[in-house]
Amino acid sequence: MVLLVAVAAVRISSRSGLPSLLVYLGIGVLMGQDGIGEIHFNSAAVTQVMGYAALVVILAEGGLGTKWKEIRPVLPSACVLATFGVAVSVGVTAAGAHCLVGLEWRQALIIGAVVSSTDAAAVFSVLRRVPLPARVTGTLEAESGFNDAPVVILVVAFSTAGPVEHWWILLGEIALELAIGAAIGVAVGWFGSWGLKHVALPASGLYPIAVMAIAVTAYAAGALAHGSGFLAVYLAAMMLGNAKLPHWPATRGFAEGLGWIAQIGMFVVLGLLVTPHELGDDVVPALLIGLMLTMVARPLSVVLSLAPFRVPWQEQTLLSWAGLRGAVPIILATIPMVNGVTGSRRIFNIVFVLVVVYTLVQGPTLPWLARTLRLGEQGEASDLGIESAPLERLRGHLLSVSIPAGSRMHGVEVSELRLPPGAAVTLVVREEKSFVPLPSTVLRRGDELLVVTTDPVRDAAERRLRAVAHGGKLAGWLGMNGAGSSR
Repeated sequence: MVLLVAVAAVRISSRSGLPSLLVYLGIGVLMGQDGIGEIHFNSAAVTQVMGYAALVVILAEGGLGTKWKEIRPVLPSACVLATFGVAVSVGVTAAGAHCLVGLEWRQALIIGAVVSSTDAAAVFSVLRRVPLPARVTGTLEAESGFNDAPVVILVVAFSTAGPVEHWWILLGEIALELAIGAAIGVAVGWFGSWGLKHVALPASGLYPIAVMAIAVTAYAAGALAHGSGFLAVYLAAMMLGNAKLPHWPATRGFAEGLGWIAQIGMFVVLGLLVTPHELGDDVVPALLIGLMLTMVARPLSVVLSLAPFRVPWQEQTLLSWAGLRGAVPIILATIPMVNGVTGSRRIFNIVFVLVVVYTLVQGPTLPWLARTLRLGEQGEASDLGIESAPLERLRGHLLSVSIPAGSRMHGVEVSELRLPPGAAVTLVVREEKSFVPLPSTVLRRGDELLVVTTDPVRDAAERRLRAVAHGGKLAGWLGMNGAGSSR
């Protein structure tokens, strides 16, 4: 019943512009001891374990959906935001929590670290109808994927017994853990994608399972090596997602479904853990700390981090306001509870109120801000959906190509595709009817094509199809790398 209600609630959240996390949290609160369910649940340890497991799946799903071509140009700026920007945000927020609310420095630093992680899923759930420049979306995706790792390390360090005496040692440990996690993630992702490309599994349904298993293995290997498992799983999933694996649309759909289940379960449990009648005294401190975070810490971290990259002020403004907080801060707030930090329950309540209130404020206003800054008006052609099934015995591939609305392949004749020798369109499915096309057959939006290619020209055929989809029949007239082929 919880799953059914949560799925139905996505419809409500998409129309209202609110991230679905608020709906799932509300379900958990309603089921809790102060709600109609009256379920008494107060295990921070169980919540932390479930939260970590769900976060691994969510990061894997996010990495699989991250397009390397979009984040490659902004990778340096995103990495600076996820490291130096996090440090600025932690320091400024902690100072505000200490001076404005009166928290002791250890509690203030924990809160500063906890709320410094952004959530791309929350951002894009409210921006899905507003097309943004690739640089903005790429920066938000990469930053949210990378900044979880250093934030987790900081929260654990601040929550352990005893003060942090030598900051340079802490910074060195963070750098080492990130380096180990990155190396393991890249290695597992590369070997995993190589294996899936060269081993034909007996059933297409095994590919999604194998991909998710490889991604979770990256987390396990990174954690066992005392590195950042979260960074490892994100990088491994990103490499798998950009490796042009067989049966990719089915794999992507499977991962997305697991990601939804992980989000629903995680937020419902977090909603169960909170006790609403205890939140009253923490509302004002949460509002003050959130104000410092939203209006001072986040903008300052964006401006200082992006200063060397000459990012336009409009994009900096949107990036500052788009730093939505999602599940990660609430999960991280359970770490001091498990470690027995003094005042940890208050920290959890403050973080919970902060995330809910400022998501309600920032979420609905993001599309308006994007349009006001004239960042939400540039539409771009929809990418092709291409699924590949390996024909191992025949040393070939069967590409299933879907032509979406907005594709410039609409109106192009089959002969004008100019596929490389060794590739041919063998079947067209249009309005639930299939036929063998002629060279003069005109393709239309909504068509599904079956393209057979030999193994050596498989990548060239896909590049050419994408080039025509984005540049039309004249794409790359003087060669295969014409306008739009880089997409």
